[in-house]
Amino acid sequence: MKLLKLLQDIQNDKVIVKFQYEPDESLTRDLKMIIPDFGWNETFNCWTSPYSASLKSLLFKLVRGKYWLDYTGLTGKTSVQTSHHVVTNHVSNLEKLSDEHVRALSKFRDYLNARRYSDSTIQSYTDSITTFFRFFAQKPISEIDNNDVILFNNDYIIAHRLSASFQNQVVNGLKLFYQVVTDTRLEIGLLHRPRREKRLPNILSKEEVKRILDAPKNIKHKAMLSLIYACGLRRGELLHLTLKDIQSDRKILVIRQGKGKKDRIVPISMKLIELLRVYYQLHKPQKWLFEGQIMGSQYSEKSLETVMKQSVEKAKIDKPVSLHWLRHSYATHLLESGTDLRYIQELLGHRSSRTTEIYTHVSTKNLEQIRSPFDDL
Repeated sequence: MKLLKLLQDIQNDKVIVKFQYEPDESLTRDLKMIIPDFGWNETFNCWTSPYSASLKSLLFKLVRGKYWLDYTGLTGKTSVQTSHHVVTNHVSNLEKLSDEHVRALSKFRDYLNARRYSDSTIQSYTDSITTFFRFFAQKPISEIDNNDVILFNNDYIIAHRLSASFQNQVVNGLKLFYQVVTDTRLEIGLLHRPRREKRLPNILSKEEVKRILDAPKNIKHKAMLSLIYACGLRRGELLHLTLKDIQSDRKILVIRQGKGKKDRIVPISMKLIELLRVYYQLHKPQKWLFEGQIMGSQYSEKSLETVMKQSVEKAKIDKPVSLHWLRHSYATHLLESGTDLRYIQELLGHRSSRTTEIYTHVSTKNLEQIRSPFDDL
């Protein structure tokens, strides 16, 4: 398999990505189609584009099975100082991967692809394992043991105040990785995940949701946010919708291969169908329900997040609202309106009922009926 290598650099005080690969007209044409401002750079004598957090995700889908994607040259840093140096962070202090690590990660990625893990899961696992191996760049993979995992947790994750979810991601990645690489001192059964944090989901009131959905003047933006709330969609589920997934005659929306590779259907109201019809007449999407600036290209996650951020600002809601808050609010509002928890589990696509039960802790329906003894004083 050919190599597509990504390197990060600075030009005119902006962070750019350099693409290094053997001449391939087909690949160049595809890259121009999916990456905004992708072009030939005379200064660096190679193809470049502005840095984007969603770049790796786009490329994984494009080059899978055709190219080996080496993105170890991307630091993920997007700020530039006046001295033209990228602002340092904890990743920049780690060494580059050895040839052994690169080959092992390539084999690991092939394993994940063969098992048909989602693009986002493959990216998160390989990113976390890459960071782990860069921490132990001088140590052969076969020499790494459980004490090294503890050392990484203490001297890297905890020392840099990284999240417990990242720590859990590393453990999950290592367990899978060492199923592929059998020559090891690591005892997989003794790898322990961090204690799970018990946090309640963030919920918006119906009035706040209405203000957010009414904020966009652009019909596409309004339709996207409305669909997420009205059907309890995850961000990726919305972006992967196609025209045929809306079955207006049955008033259902088909969500294909959501989290956990599961299909499911959810009801969709005529009010929302009418909104989508207006949107379709104006934009005429060809493949995806919501397409980017280039006809036929998928709308980007980053752009969707920007739409949400701008809508929250226009709605004058002073909370760190994310797209997933709409899904949480959908589930909670269903529960408060009397919908059975088992149906909500199916609508959300939860594997376990325990995941859905968390919404009972934020629903105010029963709490409002409780009279505090303070009121009797």
